[in-house]
Order: sequence, then structure tokens, then C-alpha cells
Amino acid sequence: MEFLKLSSAKYGKILLLILLVAGCSQFRPYVDRRREAGVQDISQLYVGASKPDKPAICYNLLTASYDEVKALADNECKKQETGTRAEPVKQTVFTCKIFTPNHFYFKCVK
Repeated sequence: MEFLKLSSAKYGKILLLILLVAGCSQFRPYVDRRREAGVQDISQLYVGASKPDKPAICYNLLTASYDEVKALADNECKKQETGTRAEPVKQTVFTCKIFTPNHFYFKCVK
């Protein structure tokens, strides 16, 4: 049981290391799509900022490039079959989660 006798500073460093490793995935851009569970009407299914024809991407300006965000939006348009590519519409700051605070809104076009 000698390994349990660590100082609080060492416990703090271990906890910080675990949080940093676990938080690495939190900086990647993602489609801001949330669904309302149990809804039958498809027009009320999505409650996030992203809609099938208007993807909204949450991203961190320091860790993601525009090309990466645009590629994610293009893939979403193709996946939802609402267009062949995404065109940028607007960008907002501090409207998403803490590690990915920015939104980039797109619209799908043919």
C-alpha cells in the first residue's frame, strides 16, 4: 500500500494529466446537431443549430483550420443528401461549448 501514499501535489499532477489526455478530443470540430428523443415529426426532430440543409459546425479557432471545418460541412451535406457542397453563411463567437466556442454556419448547395 506504499503507492497510495502520494502527496496532494502528485495527485493533482496525475489528475491534470488525466484531464488533458481526456480533453484532447474536445478540441476537434463537430456538427452541432442534437435530436429530440421520441419525436415522430421530422420537422421537429433536430433541436441543435444544425439542420439537414444548413450544417452548423462548432470549432476552436486555435486548433481547427477553415479547410477542416469546411470539409466537415461538405461531408454533412453529402451525408444528408441536401447538396453537393457547403457555402459559408455566417460565423459566431462564444455560442458553442467551452473548448469549441465558435460556430460556423453553412448552407448546402448543388
